[in-house]
Amino acid sequence: MEVTQRSYFSAKLLIMAAEEVKVLIVDDEEDVLEFIEYNLIKEGYKVIKANNGKQALQKAMEEKPNLILLDIMMPEMDGIEVCRELRSMPEFDNTIISFLTARSEDFTQVQGFDVGADDYITKPVKPRLLTSRLKALLRRTSPPGGSQGKQTFGDLVIDKEKYLVFKNGTPISLAKKEFELLQLLSSKPGRVFTRHEIFNEIWGMDVIVGDRTIDVHIRKVREKIGEDYIKTVKGIGYKFDH
Repeated sequence: MEVTQRSYFSAKLLIMAAEEVKVLIVDDEEDVLEFIEYNLIKEGYKVIKANNGKQALQKAMEEKPNLILLDIMMPEMDGIEVCRELRSMPEFDNTIISFLTARSEDFTQVQGFDVGADDYITKPVKPRLLTSRLKALLRRTSPPGGSQGKQTFGDLVIDKEKYLVFKNGTPISLAKKEFELLQLLSSKPGRVFTRHEIFNEIWGMDVIVGDRTIDVHIRKVREKIGEDYIKTVKGIGYKFDH
């Protein structure tokens, strides 16, 4: 059986010692911090904690975690503001950020994805589900599509190795999931990707996200690269045209 780059990367990540993965947990409830910390340490993760938004930014800049679990409702600075601030800094472009919240309204999820979140995990947290979700998110650190190098489509250049996009020579800042979505669609120009395929490739079927997640990310990508590249195929999904 041919081993794809994606399966190779996933296998490599599973072989890596879990302690190499650094997780920053941010929550203003001490019992929640302790509960999550206990369960992640059992799995071998290195855990860093913060109990408010300002402390979270400081810890993130000091520790450079691989993944951040971020509560929304916090004093000092809420999770939405923290996520927005982190995504404005290039060094956190590839950091996985998952909101940790008791709120499940669609508007809250849309707002979170708007500022660059990768996932949502709702409270009360179930340990086995939490660790499963983290593993699924970490597996998707590798860009989808499997190929390397640069793709050029007219005035648009996608650098897959460096996670950079240029339009007319000007760099465009895309959040991690936005880049992965653009790369997936552009990997096969003209091919229609169903919503199911996009969910599976970008988020994974074991990661639960709201129905509007894809739409939010497509809108954000179009705002940044222009309306002409990504076409909606009504009732099916999306395709990349050039």
